[in-house]
Amino acid sequence: MSERVILCYGDSNTHGTSAIADDGTWFRYGTGTRWPLRLADLLGPGYRVIEEGLPGRTTCLDDPFEGEFMNGLRVLPAVLRTHKPVDLVVLMLGTNDLKTRFSVTAADIAKGVARLITEIRSHQAGPVGTDPDILVVAPAPITETGVPAPHMVGGAEKSRGLAPAMASIAAANGALFYDAGLVADTDPQDGIHLTAEAHARLAEGLAAEIREWGGTP
Repeated sequence: MSERVILCYGDSNTHGTSAIADDGTWFRYGTGTRWPLRLADLLGPGYRVIEEGLPGRTTCLDDPFEGEFMNGLRVLPAVLRTHKPVDLVVLMLGTNDLKTRFSVTAADIAKGVARLITEIRSHQAGPVGTDPDILVVAPAPITETGVPAPHMVGGAEKSRGLAPAMASIAAANGALFYDAGLVADTDPQDGIHLTAEAHARLAEGLAAEIREWGGTP
């Protein structure tokens, strides 16, 4: 059986961004820590895992301050065509949509994920012109603390509604679903970014889901 290609499309928590310190600094976790690359190690031969995480990326919202390229919908077609054929797209977005300036609900954010699902299925980016399978991952709930807190007012409560809203969207659209909040916690330093331990647990949880989806290559 040929190699299975898994595209991990997300934001800073797919990129591997650390918690933001009080002085505004942060770093990128090393390759041995970031969940997509830990996932690749866990899955082993027969799978190729691609990291496509951009700090600040939204589902389908233009960011008036950080730039239109933060809109995950705008960039997605190029990413799909760059990496095709793709067997599985792992979508973990929605945290940045919680920013106060966007004024959207958890249900709205889930609709953004639905829009991304539609887009993925419009490019025949899977093997032999088929559509890739899709695994929707609800991001871990946030807390309003540290440097990001002024930009996330009300976001913590909304974030707790993301998993049920995204589960419904995934079911309605024939996508797989996983709740990252079941295994991963955000760093109390800034309430948004995953700890190194959370990256490890998320990789393990997703590896189990993906093995069930794809079997043994």
